Amino acid sequence: IKNMATAGESSEEKKRTRKLPKAPGPRLPSSGEASLDSGAPEPISPKLPVSSPSAPAVASEEKAKSSRALRQPVVLPSHSVTLDRAASDLKEAPKEEAPAPPPPLARRLGRAPPLPHYERRNALIYQAYVRKEYDKCEILIQEQIKESHGQCEYAFHALALVNRQRGNMQRSLELFQEAMRLNPNNIENAKQVARSLCLMSRHRAAIDVYEETIQLGLKDWHVVHNQGVCYSYLGDTQRALACFRDALSLHKSDQTFVQMAKTHLLENNLQAALECFSEAIASFPENTELLTEAGLVHLQMGNTSKAFELFGNALTYDPRDTKAILAAGSVMQECEDYDVALVKYRVPAVRTPESAEMWNNIGMCYFGKKKFVAAIACLKRAAYFAPFEWMTVFNLGLVHLHAQQYASAFHYLSAAINLRPDFAHSYMLLGLALARLEDVQNAIAAFDKAIELNNADPTIFLNYSILLLNAGMNQEAAKRHAQYERLVAQSARRTEPDVKKAAERIATAIHLGAQALPGKHEAEAEA
Repeated sequence: IKNMATAGESSEEKKRTRKLPKAPGPRLPSSGEASLDSGAPEPISPKLPVSSPSAPAVASEEKAKSSRALRQPVVLPSHSVTLDRAASDLKEAPKEEAPAPPPPLARRLGRAPPLPHYERRNALIYQAYVRKEYDKCEILIQEQIKESHGQCEYAFHALALVNRQRGNMQRSLELFQEAMRLNPNNIENAKQVARSLCLMSRHRAAIDVYEETIQLGLKDWHVVHNQGVCYSYLGDTQRALACFRDALSLHKSDQTFVQMAKTHLLENNLQAALECFSEAIASFPENTELLTEAGLVHLQMGNTSKAFELFGNALTYDPRDTKAILAAGSVMQECEDYDVALVKYRVPAVRTPESAEMWNNIGMCYFGKKKFVAAIACLKRAAYFAPFEWMTVFNLGLVHLHAQQYASAFHYLSAAINLRPDFAHSYMLLGLALARLEDVQNAIAAFDKAIELNNADPTIFLNYSILLLNAGMNQEAAKRHAQYERLVAQSARRTEPDVKKAAERIATAIHLGAQALPGKHEAEAEA
């Protein structure tokens, strides 16, 4: 029996390895049949023990149990579904159709269109420009222009911007016009052409270009704002203000507010300028430029405390703002707090060492401390950085006059008068320098010119009376001194103690008919 079972197992394994269809199971012999037939062994299933006499009954019982188990429902984790119902659902479910394959030549959505071959370097040109690598940018532009045979608009536009940064305004204008010729519909080129004309001080031509741009339908903030700036430079303040209002209706910008306030200052309308700055500060409360400019307007109106408060607010937001530091330092100088002002000027001395305003203020701090040599050195440096700044030259004349260097004082005061001929105090100090140089006639002529320009300043009449008294003209000196006293009585401005003391001594000398002592009283009156 073991040999027969082994033979059956080997035959079954061969069938499995050859992947043949399964043969029906072997028939089990009954109790009356012989187990051997013509010497050929009958294959016996290896799963049934042939040694057990009740093997067929056990096999049939197990088969029945397995069939009954298959008919029972199977419990799934989420819900109970019988196998029959699942099979019926599968039969009833519609078959999903396979998606149609995409067309072989279809382009992916969102893909950028291919650039022309002469636009390949645009990204490199832009990258070099924003990095301020102008030499590299110009090389790339020349290669692109050569490759495109002069038909690349962006190359001309970028090359024009590079020339503008280098200060070649005429060449920049020509390149923008070339880009405009290649693409007349690009409004940006027209705006840049007008901007170049404005930078070249051809404001009327720039206004015409802006007008053409507005007629084409483009009325944005840049166009209207720059048009107002051109009108402001031409002196047409009314049109400039109208353009600035239109620009603010399109877009609220701090630059527009600043230009609008400066236009009001050109009209000498301090109140309107202050209102404009107040509205701007309400919209941009952290803008240090607006706070500083508003403080300067308050300073011109005599509101020193409010001006100093605005300067302090500006320095709160930006402690290194050079303009706010200089303005706050000037207020400290007026209060004769020279040491604190010099400490404040340390920051702009490091950040902007070429600032003429800073060196002028430092020089006047040393002048207030009676250090004339240091003051002259600082003022000469300021004059080196800004040779046409009349205030610096005037201060140099004043310091040289106090240092008793009258020839140098005459030289600098004459230069100040040439730069600004309508400032009365320049003529007054020039008259004092000429008197020290013993040129009385020209000194009297200088004082007469100063009175013609400003007949409301009492210090001019006081110094004039000193000059006339030293020249022996007692009656004229008494007349000018009487005018001085009348102006002091009418003026609400506080008189300095030194000037008041010098005026009393001059009055005594005139009353006694003696000459005033030269030197000290004149210097006190000049201050």
